[in-house]
Amino acid sequence: MRYASVVHNGRLTAVSVTEHGYRDLSALLHDSSASGDPMLDLLRVIAETELSQEVIEAQPLIPSDEVTVAPLLSRPGKIVAAPVNYEDHQEEMKQLGNVSALGFFLKSPTSVAAHGSTVRLPYSDRRFDQEGELALVIGKRGRNIPQESVAEHIAGYTCLLDLTMRGGEDRSTRKSFDTFTPVGPHLVTPDEVGDLDQLTMTCAVNGTVRQDTDIKDLIWGVPQFVSYVSSVTTLEVGDIITTGTPAGVGVIRDGDTIEVSIDRIGTLAVTVSDEHAVPCPTLGANSGPHAPETITPVRERARS
Repeated sequence: MRYASVVHNGRLTAVSVTEHGYRDLSALLHDSSASGDPMLDLLRVIAETELSQEVIEAQPLIPSDEVTVAPLLSRPGKIVAAPVNYEDHQEEMKQLGNVSALGFFLKSPTSVAAHGSTVRLPYSDRRFDQEGELALVIGKRGRNIPQESVAEHIAGYTCLLDLTMRGGEDRSTRKSFDTFTPVGPHLVTPDEVGDLDQLTMTCAVNGTVRQDTDIKDLIWGVPQFVSYVSSVTTLEVGDIITTGTPAGVGVIRDGDTIEVSIDRIGTLAVTVSDEHAVPCPTLGANSGPHAPETITPVRERARS
């Protein structure tokens, strides 16, 4: 199953994605205004009762050309991110520690943006990079979740861009600007995604592939990372957890188009603008981890 958030006739609604258009799921929600985020309300309904294909197909069909894609979740409770979770990224950033030493960091929930939206670079004198990632959405509340039970708490998977300002400021500062967490376009249920170890991800800028990885190369895979996060903080329905980026991060600039593609999940695309950018008021530009100055595009690897 695939779900999305769209705006239809001026109203934000949660939908099921079909080859014929979108099924409006508003009638299935107990109270569509309960949280102000229909996708969050839908996830709570799914946690309580399984939605059958027959029930979903009975809902009204909305033609694709009548909607605008919205952020997958407009009000996620938390955005939890894995720092340095691929060995090749650790090497390119010259980092001594990876996720096993660093744990996780949080991004502001208001940094979420939609597929097809515009990323707004805030400063005219700082470097900003793209970081493509596999992300998941929590579908069942949990605390101290054993690794073998993590799958029970995952509503689905999606694509995410963890956009980053380079420098010495705290990670949560450098990654929490509004529009710096594009996510979507769809939430794909685990049964449709299948084995995570069989997934590949690419991230391209202006059509040139910069990042190309196998999800199995994560230092901490999804079960280990989610279990660890839940040992620190209670995971709530609608929380977004993103798993980290591989090597190939590079500078993004005004006018760029960024695309993240993951097998069986889809493609997330955004554009970049520096309109209204101003000089940065903080002084971290010359400190902190430094990404390579030269971008070396990767070639598509032959995969068995």
